[in-house]
Parts: sequence; structure tokens; C-alpha cells
Amino acid sequence: MVINSNIPINYVIFDSELTESKMQKTLKILFIEDDTIEVIKFNRVLKTLGLNHTIVEAENGEEALVTLKEKETNPDIVILDLNMPKLNGIEFLRILKADEKLQHIPAIILTTSNNQTDILECYKIGIAGYILKPLRYEDYLDRIEKILFYWSTNELITP
Repeated sequence: MVINSNIPINYVIFDSELTESKMQKTLKILFIEDDTIEVIKFNRVLKTLGLNHTIVEAENGEEALVTLKEKETNPDIVILDLNMPKLNGIEFLRILKADEKLQHIPAIILTTSNNQTDILECYKIGIAGYILKPLRYEDYLDRIEKILFYWSTNELITP
């Protein structure tokens, strides 16, 4: 680590030897999305970025709950859309955050809804982030990269 005396003490410049790949760990991600195009786009981003995270896909909240009950290990994070059939994102979140064995899993909303009521309700339930899906692929790639980098450098609970 290099500290430049011309920069205020609360800013630190990291040496080039400390690369993102050395800091990141592989995540187990539960990706809940009913739109096939969005699923393809998410997986394309992972491939483009060269990330080897394990992705488990569910088409809606109901399918995601079944997946969570059947798996021996929990995901590190959940990324989900709000507007889905059967059990929507908010209903899924309420169940997830009420379950003592699952409530610690960070849930990140990835949606087109910028409805302030939805955003407030999601934060009240206990989400870890609310990301709007951008229209441009490059912006989408950038947001997904930042989300995954952030969570892959966090210490997460692994029961």
C-alpha cells in the first residue's frame, strides 16, 4: 500500500499488486428473474467479465423458495426482480427475511421499477440494495460488475 503525503489521510492508493481478482471470492448467487432475455443478459455479463460465480436461477419467488429448501447450502446473495408471476419480489422478500435460517442472506433488487413505494417497502423489509436496470447494455454490465465486486469482497455468513 502506498500513502501519498499530498492526499488527505483518509484516502489511500492501493499498490498495483493488489488486483481485483486477488480480493474477490467466488459467490453462490440465487438469481430470481422471470424474463428469459434478462437471464441471458445477466449470464452474458458474467461471461464477458470472466467471473466464475455459481448461479442458481429461479423464474419467480415461489420457485426460489423451493430451491432454497432443497439446497444443502444457502446462496451468498440473492439478486431478484420485483415484478414476477406467482410470488412477486416483495412477497418473496417478506418470507425470506422472516425465516431465521435465511434472513441473513443479502437480497439485492434488480428491477425496472423506480416506484418510490416499492423502494421504501423493500428497504423496510431489509434489502441490501435496490438497483434500477439501465437500458444500455454497457451501463447494465457496469452495474452488475460493481454489485458482484462489492459482494465478493465482503465477509458473508456461510452457515
